[in-house]
Amino acid sequence: MLDKTYPYYLANQPQTSKTMMEVYDKYSGKVATRVAVPDASATEKAIKAAVKAAGPMKDFRPWARQAVLQHCAARFQERRDELAMALCIEAGKPIKDSAGEVTRLIETFRIAAEEAVRVNGETLNLELASRLDGYHGYTKRVPLGPVSFITPFNFPLNLVAHKVAPAIAAGCPFVLKPSEKTPIGALIIGEILAETDLPKGAFSVLTLDGKHASPLVTDDRLKLLSFTGGQIGWDLKAMAGHKKVTLELGGNAACIVDSDQKSRLDKVIERLIFGAFYQSGQSCISVQRIYAHASLYDELKKRLVDAVKQLKAGDPKKKDVFLGPMIDEAAAERLESWIDEARKAGGKVLCGGKRKGNMLDATLMEDVPKDAKANRMEAFGPFALLAPFKRMDDAIAMVNDSDFGLQAGIFTDSLDHAMRAWNGLEQGGVVVNDVPSFRVDNMPYGGVKLSGIGREGVRYAIEDMSEIRLMVMRES
Repeated sequence: MLDKTYPYYLANQPQTSKTMMEVYDKYSGKVATRVAVPDASATEKAIKAAVKAAGPMKDFRPWARQAVLQHCAARFQERRDELAMALCIEAGKPIKDSAGEVTRLIETFRIAAEEAVRVNGETLNLELASRLDGYHGYTKRVPLGPVSFITPFNFPLNLVAHKVAPAIAAGCPFVLKPSEKTPIGALIIGEILAETDLPKGAFSVLTLDGKHASPLVTDDRLKLLSFTGGQIGWDLKAMAGHKKVTLELGGNAACIVDSDQKSRLDKVIERLIFGAFYQSGQSCISVQRIYAHASLYDELKKRLVDAVKQLKAGDPKKKDVFLGPMIDEAAAERLESWIDEARKAGGKVLCGGKRKGNMLDATLMEDVPKDAKANRMEAFGPFALLAPFKRMDDAIAMVNDSDFGLQAGIFTDSLDHAMRAWNGLEQGGVVVNDVPSFRVDNMPYGGVKLSGIGREGVRYAIEDMSEIRLMVMRES
């Protein structure tokens, strides 16, 4: 179970406070633990400490950064059951899925440990004309400096890992603000980081609300802001001044099922169920829109509805539960209202649609109008809609009829259709023969349009947190 209280971390050190914030068990609604809340001066102290640590972190050798990351991965492995239960309680994520996220936390730190000693430069051929004889160019990557991170509630371990681990590998001190709804995972990561030889001030983990976190966005001493969350990210970008900004702002991911998938519908449905309802659909790449070829639409619909009705919902601590609660009742009420709006506009509820507290049934709909919120916006809950198509070009157009563009999926045995999807879909990533919810932690992950700017994935984040330094040498 959880500890009774947790400290926050300021300049590598645990800090207590007279002010405590309650963290709730998302299924029972009871107070699960309390965390210390930083006072008004903590953010300034954390930024000053990060600025002071920039030099020592730059001098902290790649092998030493690797050793820190390896230590963290080993300690996460030792504490994996504790981390999984903490995640299950604070996020309401089913315990099996929580254990899977701990695995990804470990993998992300291991990947970063490997990349820490591969932050290389290149040799440039500058002898492009006779006047340039004897000139040679060399580049290296150097840390950007102090950086700030703001992370959401839905992956409170792995989304923290995707910011923290590359920062250490790149040699950047950082200040992290985890979600107030799910801070425990980040604080346990802070506890383990505090065991290492990182230079003083290399990290702070501050359990702030949005109001008191504004310096992490606006302060020019911080050289990069990495934010994962909702559309407020665009406002933060406008406030961020001259610093580099990377944003991952969600989507309403679509998946195409081609006409040649009739013999594979069992596997397709299994993956669609996972993509749409894994962790109650609270993923930026959750399957929200399913477009199936007209020749198999009715059969897929029937079998998909039957499968959804078999999903077990309830206490996420039970190993056989697939569908846990949404993060809070307000989130469930919002999505319930979108379902009602779509139904009143002509949409048909195929299954689900009912809510009790923050538990919302796994819901499938069809005939949802194009302009309905459930179609246009990010559902971020256990919801998906179905629609048929006749031509692949029609399916691609339907996927692209969105303000978002994070990832899309297509099930097809046609190389031509796979390539047309890759070339035609306005998405950061296209997943062939799996759902758009697929992600491996070393791949370049990020979106276009309202889904954000920049790419996560350890190596790509390291590149964002470093800058190229050029040297030109002329033979004497």
